[in-house]
Amino acid sequence: MSKIITVGEPMALFVANDEGALETVEHFNRFVAGAEVNFSIGMSRLGHQVTYITQLGNDPFGKNIKMFLQQNEIDTTYVTFHPHYLTGMQFKEKVVSGDPEVFSARKNSAASHMGVEQILNVDWDGFDHIHLTGIPPALSAGCREMVYELIKQARARGVQISYDPNLRPGLWADKQEMIQVINDLACQADIVLPGIEEGKLLTGREEVQAIADFYHAAGVKTVVIKLGAKGAFTSTLNEGFYTEGFPVEKVVDTVGAGDGFAVGVVSGILEGLPIEEAVKRGAAIGALAVMSPGDNDGLPNKIRLEEFMGSTSVQELKK
Repeated sequence: MSKIITVGEPMALFVANDEGALETVEHFNRFVAGAEVNFSIGMSRLGHQVTYITQLGNDPFGKNIKMFLQQNEIDTTYVTFHPHYLTGMQFKEKVVSGDPEVFSARKNSAASHMGVEQILNVDWDGFDHIHLTGIPPALSAGCREMVYELIKQARARGVQISYDPNLRPGLWADKQEMIQVINDLACQADIVLPGIEEGKLLTGREEVQAIADFYHAAGVKTVVIKLGAKGAFTSTLNEGFYTEGFPVEKVVDTVGAGDGFAVGVVSGILEGLPIEEAVKRGAAIGALAVMSPGDNDGLPNKIRLEEFMGSTSVQELKK
């Protein structure tokens, strides 16, 4: 299986037990959140080896996150603890439909104080893929510099790069700066995975093929645009096609669905599946992700994934 590296900010996540505004709810369940955490867990459950780079606070939440990563068989060689800054936290509403309100307490977190020094000792031997998102560059100038250096090193070594914009406008002081930086990074990747609204904002274009062509013009080989429940549109240098979404019995929580989608697409490509099958896998994992309350507890292992894709196909044939 492939050896993958990523960088991000894991956070302690508290999900409300009961419906209602966060200011009124009294009881929460604790999880671990973070787009790159979700990606790492999903890839690990499918049998790939993942190394995670981050900086945590030297506090109970940071220690719990490192243990959580290790329990999910994620390599924590490059996970460090900062003696002064704290681990970021998030609080999430419980909802029966739609997107829940999420309140983040991550300003000045330990992860936001990462910089190029965080990756000076990375041993690139054996890595064949790096997955990046638009979140670390939004945390601080130091984090942004670190991501640019990671891409530089990956490209110099021929390591394949996937990039999920994962826009967080609230973390940026300026919208145009966000667009410029995210596009600059995305255009250096091999695979770009924007949501449809992200693609419109980043490129100023409305049609999916036009959005994909924006990145192709910069040298990106594969662009997969997430269309939510409708599935996805994929464009390579040779073809463009739509993939239908998988039926979902009940939407519990949509957070993390895009990360699950990225898991399916990237794992499929790394395993040598045709791009059509890789994107179909992404749609399946995205569907599984929205049927669970945490950000990553619905991510499947290979057996669960095969069962879901197989049973869904049978149900569709019977319609």
